Amino acid sequence: MASNTEVIVLGGGCFWCTEAVFKLLKGVIKLDPGYAGGTTNNPKYWDVAGGATGHAEVIRVEYDPDIVPLEKLLEVFFSSHDPTTPNQDGANFGTEYRSLILYTSAQQKEAINKFIDKIRGDFAKPIVTEVKKLDKFYPAEEDHKDFYKKNPAQPYCIFVIRPKVDKIKKEFKL
Repeated sequence: MASNTEVIVLGGGCFWCTEAVFKLLKGVIKLDPGYAGGTTNNPKYWDVAGGATGHAEVIRVEYDPDIVPLEKLLEVFFSSHDPTTPNQDGANFGTEYRSLILYTSAQQKEAINKFIDKIRGDFAKPIVTEVKKLDKFYPAEEDHKDFYKKNPAQPYCIFVIRPKVDKIKKEFKL
């Protein structure tokens, strides 16, 4: 990791969706789908999907804050999923789909909390996004990386991921 980069881990529902959305942003250096926020060591996809690990599907975002500031990442994050629905993203249900931000510095924590306070009134229901310090990130299996790019004709990509990507492209003029 270069000295002018930072890392944050974001869980906005399905990691295939979140990864596809964040690939649109200039200044994002590297994205890795994976699992975090739970207690099981070295979880695998089906373990997490079973709900017993406590982990969420997340993406590890390595970014250059001089190109894409944390506030922009948070704007995109909160626009790309519904942060008011506990343990759900659209038709996906379970704790693995919860809204989650895992920070890696005290400065990030402060900025995240200020941002959430600022946008609270933009939602009809309370924001349920969990904010906590990153403990451990576990990379997802290889077949989950670049899922949208590798499978554009797959029905989930057409009907779930593409509308999120299109929304973010339009909203942020990407």
